[in-house]
Amino acid sequence: MNILLLCNKSPYPPSEGGPMAMNSIVNGLIEAGHKVKILAVNSEKYHIKEKDIPKAYREKTGIELVDVDLRIKPVEAFKNLFSDESYHVKRFISDDFTKKLIEVLKKDRYDIVQLEMVYMAPYIETIREHSNATIVLRAHNVEHLIWDRIAKKTKFPPKRWYIKHLVNTLKKYELNVINKVDGIAAITYRDAAYFRGETSVPVIDVPYGVNPDDFKPKYEVKEKTTLYHIGSMNWMPNEEGISWFLNNVWEKLSKREPELVLNLAGRHMPKWLTKLKKKNINVLGEVPDAKEFIRNNDIAIVPLLSGSGIRIKIIESMAMGRTVITTMIGAEGIQYSEYENIIIADSPARMIEVICKIIKEPKEAQRIGQNARKLVEDVYDNKKIIERLLIFYDEIGKTKKDITYINK
Repeated sequence: MNILLLCNKSPYPPSEGGPMAMNSIVNGLIEAGHKVKILAVNSEKYHIKEKDIPKAYREKTGIELVDVDLRIKPVEAFKNLFSDESYHVKRFISDDFTKKLIEVLKKDRYDIVQLEMVYMAPYIETIREHSNATIVLRAHNVEHLIWDRIAKKTKFPPKRWYIKHLVNTLKKYELNVINKVDGIAAITYRDAAYFRGETSVPVIDVPYGVNPDDFKPKYEVKEKTTLYHIGSMNWMPNEEGISWFLNNVWEKLSKREPELVLNLAGRHMPKWLTKLKKKNINVLGEVPDAKEFIRNNDIAIVPLLSGSGIRIKIIESMAMGRTVITTMIGAEGIQYSEYENIIIADSPARMIEVICKIIKEPKEAQRIGQNARKLVEDVYDNKKIIERLLIFYDEIGKTKKDITYINK
């Protein structure tokens, strides 16, 4: 197959959730013998220089980047209050991107055009006009649900009202556009179930996959236990979750376990965190090797209160044989078994209780880590995931041809 991926940001470097999820699909499809072309938005928030992308990656993907200004403009944001258009989506509409997309579609014939996230959906009409390709929406999240959760937790009334407006317009757009594609590849089974309830378009769940051989698990827990969190902090749910953990859990936890250390890693650390001066908390920022960081720590803390989709860093921690303590929202979309391969804690009291318990029972932490690794091997092996995706491509492609034949 010849597959074109339209991406809301460059899959390379795979240094945060979205690019990592896209890159796993890119590599999986290429390893399965298919041709992949990448056309991606290049914004100031996640700006990549093509010369910094390795030559081998550029050659195997034909990656092209188009600069798109995604900065929030106060005047446009204000005018949007009186519109039913989604401001989230509108910012991704670009004449330059449209021009480049037409050029790419005219240059080659594609069997599949995959839209990475709903923000690429404004280009559906252009694709239909210049290609007969089957269009698949890869839904990394149910986007409006993320913002709805954020709105409900926002205390300042004017801000909550504005976010709610964004939620309503994004929801309207998202539920409309899912009927315009030929298939939806949701990143979790929960998101897939949601979409099935809203459309008759074929839906599959295609989670984030890893090559288990790339992760050398370490099940042992050090006597002086370290907690860790790794994740891009420009994703609002990550920052919100760490703020909640530090304000509601850490002080009481550190009184009970005064030697406990918390290491925080990830890109785009906010100033309030980089300036944080608290005993036994190390704010490291972006680390050179995420796998090595996970290997050198013991227990993952993922205190998410909002969000949708799948937590890539949870899957990677599981692949490394680490015990993960998270919330119900954090574990959404993962096929887990409570206290078998993950630990769920939604309240500060529960979070403190399970952390204190697990650091006193290193053998239990090892057991959970071993079970987590097995789950990854069974369910999140990228080779198995790509096989399912290719079958889905084939099925919806045949359905599209049948419908076209009938309409003729």
